[in-house]
Amino acid sequence: MEELQVVGQRIPKRDALDKVTGRARYIQDVKLPGMLYGKILYSKYPHAKIEKIDTSRAENLPGVRAVLTGDQLPPLKFGFYKDNTPLKTGKVRSYRDEVAAVAAIDPEIAREALNLIEVTYSPLPALFDPEEALKEGAPLIHEAHKSNLLKLPWKLICGDVEEARRHSDFVAQDRFKVTWVTHCCLGASGCIADFDLRNNLTMHSITLIPSLAQKDYLEFLKGLGLNDSRVRVIQTTIGGAFGSKLDTYAFEYIAILLARQTHKPVKILFDRKEEFQATSTRQPAVIDIAQGCTKEGRLTFRDITMILDNGAYTSWGATTPSVMMMPISSLYKVPNIRFIAKCVYTNNTYSQAMRGYGNPQATFAIESQLDILAERAGIDPYEFRRLNSNTPGEISPQGLKITSCGLPACLESVARELHWTEKRGRQKNRGVGMASLIHVGGGARVYKSDGCGTIIKMDDYGKVDVFTGASEMGQGSETVIAQIVAEELGLKVGDINVINQDTDVCPWDVGAHASRTTFVAGNSALLAARQVKDRILEIASRELEAHQGDLILSDRKIFVKGSPDRSLSIEKVLRKAHYSPGGTMIMGEYFYDPANENLDREFKGNMSMTYAFGTHGVEVEVDPETGKVTILNYVAAHDVGRAINPLLLEGQVYGGIAMGTGYALS
Repeated sequence: MEELQVVGQRIPKRDALDKVTGRARYIQDVKLPGMLYGKILYSKYPHAKIEKIDTSRAENLPGVRAVLTGDQLPPLKFGFYKDNTPLKTGKVRSYRDEVAAVAAIDPEIAREALNLIEVTYSPLPALFDPEEALKEGAPLIHEAHKSNLLKLPWKLICGDVEEARRHSDFVAQDRFKVTWVTHCCLGASGCIADFDLRNNLTMHSITLIPSLAQKDYLEFLKGLGLNDSRVRVIQTTIGGAFGSKLDTYAFEYIAILLARQTHKPVKILFDRKEEFQATSTRQPAVIDIAQGCTKEGRLTFRDITMILDNGAYTSWGATTPSVMMMPISSLYKVPNIRFIAKCVYTNNTYSQAMRGYGNPQATFAIESQLDILAERAGIDPYEFRRLNSNTPGEISPQGLKITSCGLPACLESVARELHWTEKRGRQKNRGVGMASLIHVGGGARVYKSDGCGTIIKMDDYGKVDVFTGASEMGQGSETVIAQIVAEELGLKVGDINVINQDTDVCPWDVGAHASRTTFVAGNSALLAARQVKDRILEIASRELEAHQGDLILSDRKIFVKGSPDRSLSIEKVLRKAHYSPGGTMIMGEYFYDPANENLDREFKGNMSMTYAFGTHGVEVEVDPETGKVTILNYVAAHDVGRAINPLLLEGQVYGGIAMGTGYALS
């Protein structure tokens, strides 16, 4: 493996100093001239008819510039299933439903105006349990749909489960339930909508999908009759996401409506209570699972039916079964698979993507039951997992191409660090356990494109501007992209400026999700940098009278291989490009779209370019009187390939451990 100078270094995040010194500009810090402040009135009931809304007192409050209700608007639908509206009419379907909105000259007046709006409701029977919502005669959340079951055909069949079950020596069948989890980002949700005099919209946003959000906003404007408007999305610094910002939300459309009505920029910013009440969550699930194995411990089948609490409306949470299929079919070698998922409307808050995108729910059930099945078969859980691990070169029943798999090594590392053999079952009130994982490691094709664009330009002095579609949400993508470009161009990380916050300037990207940014945006940046490097070496080859293939670009110099005295500074080459007769710009651009596949109608195919495996293990102590669980040791082993920045990678693992531990123990 070639020796790298920048890639692989433990370089701190580029934005860390700005964040710890208060210089980072979050949505909370942005203030535009003449800006108004929007506030939203939410429902008092989980399910009720809206009989009347009286806004007269709010409209007459000094400082109020606009009051909106759904009755004043055209039928504007948004969301994955087009079942949501910015302001509700007719009835409300959850406590988070937006009933009215105001814009005022300051937040306090806006909040006071909400208290003056009088809403008359007629309560309706509410459904909070998805299994109850599926029963015959249950109240309908959306009458137009005739059923509380969403018509999403989540079904994966591989092999013959019934036949495999009959020939299994041991079978385990269990039911597991997981509940809500909120993303609870440090930075609360917010946006600013601002129209210019030509009806062009600028959205100051913390979305993770600026290119896709731009499309959503454009469609919304067309619903308002603004067919010729442009939309610009400017990302401010994002205070965390974990999947919560992969969609556009009612509060954003309400800000647009208020800005349109007042002809002023309107800012809507959630407080912490609103962040819990009015944002989406990881979806709860009821999981019925059966697995079987031979007496030697080989898995024979896996049969899972899930009921997912979709909540009152539909966002990307309803699509998480597409990722659940991955651990169900491919975490271990299982030849026969049946997976059915039912997404059900309830009067709960609606579900959204959250770290792992359905993977945690599925993996929790699989790994929990593997311990049960291993015990029935009389096999150590560690050996049971090792026996059924994938190996490189395999194609799973779903069609995932396992190009590399370090799962056996991860299992071995965790067992060794936990002293598994010595401690398992030998300590009073203490125990050791382990669980493994698979996740996409190179994107997951949801749209026709899973690509990202990069444009790179250089000035006369070897400084580089990298315009990328990739979003920085705190994970460190700016730093990683800077390292990749610096490595390719023989520069220092400090020579690289990464620009990624503005759709008017930056190229297209599908969004920050599916563990795709380092792989997809990184490859895009690498290939754009390679074009720049070729341009530099082409010019240098003429100046040095050497073959381009004999030139090396390193440490801000171009020199001839084997003749280091024959060299040019990169600045001299760049100025030569700009000042020579005819001149040329030193630029590169590349749109990288990985060769992964959309799943077919049977939900089969190779959804990612590569897959990441890992194993986590813990030693815990349980107080038998209080049930308190104390973690004594935590070990995580991940097969990550080449780490571009080990420091940031470790930070991601630590964050996942903290979030997962909270999920498990709360």
